[in-house]
Amino acid sequence: MDFWLSCGHHLLDRDDGGGLLVTDEFLKAYLARPELGPPPEACIAERSLHAALLTNPRRPVAASEIAAIADADARENWSLMIAFRDRLIASRTLEAAYLDLVRQGMGATPPLFVNQLVHVILRNVLDGCEDEFELRAAELFFRPQRLTVHDGSLIAADEETITGMHAEPVTPLVAMLGSAAAQAGAQEIDVLNDDSAKTYWQRSDLFDMALDLTAGRRGLAALGDVIRRWITHLLAVEVEIEPLSEANNIELAWYVGLDAEATAIGDALWHGEELERAARERIIALYRLTIRDAEMVLDKARGEPIYLMMAMTPERTLRMKPQNLVTGLPIAHGEAVS
Repeated sequence: MDFWLSCGHHLLDRDDGGGLLVTDEFLKAYLARPELGPPPEACIAERSLHAALLTNPRRPVAASEIAAIADADARENWSLMIAFRDRLIASRTLEAAYLDLVRQGMGATPPLFVNQLVHVILRNVLDGCEDEFELRAAELFFRPQRLTVHDGSLIAADEETITGMHAEPVTPLVAMLGSAAAQAGAQEIDVLNDDSAKTYWQRSDLFDMALDLTAGRRGLAALGDVIRRWITHLLAVEVEIEPLSEANNIELAWYVGLDAEATAIGDALWHGEELERAARERIIALYRLTIRDAEMVLDKARGEPIYLMMAMTPERTLRMKPQNLVTGLPIAHGEAVS
């Protein structure tokens, strides 16, 4: 069954190693974005550039062509888009482009573009997956979440979906998660469970199903499986990931924060600081990671347990940073699928 059609995976090809190859159709999808579509009042330079790229999306674009665009915002949008496009077409695969972004620094690359890369790469990683819990857990990689405790469970829902819901939510869960401006048709959130899982496929691009992230339950285990597959696909490193129910008596000799909040908490613990209760309560997940081939582990980390930590902000939001799994693990070498 198909899912996440909005990421554009059907516009891409694969190479023999399973990596995603950029196509003209995929590049043209960026040109269709409203930020790049010339408005009626656009100058001739902008309209001409847009038309030329629709004909040949790999066409070289000189700096002078962008400088000739009259509107300053449009010039900035085109500069960012062309820089991103050039990075994509210069790379062997989308996976290689993502690794280059992560390792060399994202610079001015819009977070939206990075999240879109993660989205489509994860679609490739999870191709053929039939576990709805893994697919929903994977959404954490590229879509911010809002969390709440509901009926004793820690529930994560898509932040953008929640903030676009009806001003008068129809369920207690939506009321607890919060709501803002009215949006027709988005009036309630279903928590993914065995009964509702079958509906995920036809609504996967709506991002309107919540996930139970309570310790010891299926959501965190599913997220661990996605993390394992992400690392193997991008770095060609086989790992085992075990979700831990408690963080007692753990020494963070080597740890990776899966988000900025978790990194800050991990740094404090590593420096021997005593965490306040509120900070401890913000920890959502803790995993123990084992790299199967010990020879691939950096000497300074060999024999040490490796932990992954995830936490929410004081405002109960979660913005996962999957790039930390590329830059933070003590791996001696690793490369994307080619």
